[in-house]
Amino acid sequence: MERERLAGLTAEIKGQWRLIEKVSERLQARVEEGLDTPAQLDSVAYQIHNLYCSIEDLLKLIANTFENRIDTTGEWHRILLLRLSQPVDGIRPAFLSDESFDLLNQLRSFRHMFRHAYGTDIQPRQLEPNIDIALQALKLISQDIRHFLEHLTELTD
Repeated sequence: MERERLAGLTAEIKGQWRLIEKVSERLQARVEEGLDTPAQLDSVAYQIHNLYCSIEDLLKLIANTFENRIDTTGEWHRILLLRLSQPVDGIRPAFLSDESFDLLNQLRSFRHMFRHAYGTDIQPRQLEPNIDIALQALKLISQDIRHFLEHLTELTD
């Protein structure tokens, strides 16, 4: 892959990572405020949703660079995770570790519930495990990015 395109992707990944970190900071701030009121629960759920979506946007950047298209079928969210958890021989390594895939798949389920549970109150028992999952996924994605960028550097050398 040409050097300029890889340099552009590296810049996009770093830029998206900064956005992911901002969302993570908001999530952590909302969690510290507590889970005592419906508004606090909704706010934390919204930030978990935003964190997952910002990570998904990162995955789309990578997939669009190497595979050149993301289908928009009803299952594209699941397919995107699957695709980025596998290497494409001769093209790119897997981006997501197995652990990252598992955690993000769980957050994908939470995101789906959050987006489609109109009129349903968010319960602390729904949020607490997903807060932990989101924070664990964030650490793993940071490692995944570092490994992937190392591989991109090797491609341009």
